[in-house]
Amino acid sequence: MKAKACSESRAIKTSLVLPPDTNNHGTLFGGKLLAHIDEVSSIAALKHARKHVVTASMDSVDFLSPVTLGQTITIEAFVTYAHRTSMEIFVKVITENVLTSEERVCNTAFLTFVALDENGKPGLVPPVYPETEQEKALHEAAMERAVQRKERRNRSKEFAKKFGF
Repeated sequence: MKAKACSESRAIKTSLVLPPDTNNHGTLFGGKLLAHIDEVSSIAALKHARKHVVTASMDSVDFLSPVTLGQTITIEAFVTYAHRTSMEIFVKVITENVLTSEERVCNTAFLTFVALDENGKPGLVPPVYPETEQEKALHEAAMERAVQRKERRNRSKEFAKKFGF
């Protein structure tokens, strides 16, 4: 398979934070933001794999600052690393007060997606290569994150055995 640039998978979405999206504090529900992140990340994974994809994990979801009613959120996602059937996606969420034009990064996250073949089994994905300095930094650290993710997954399996019903 021919390798693709990280930029070929870039997906971006901007949304206005409306009253149904907020909690009693007037800030965006965390779950609502997670749904946006999953949606935009899946588009990035689809663009890279050109196959159906499923979310395998979501990690390093850091809520850095609140998003309030009337602000916009812009979610940007792209593939940072690909290995056989899986892809790591980096997501950055920027909130903007559109009246003052003040922007800040309010969230970052890493997600892993698995591509599916025509039988619903894991399917091969092309390698990815970075071009910008940011992409290179994310790409170079991907294997370390993959090891941490595997360790976390094993701990999750242990918890499921211990506390499952």
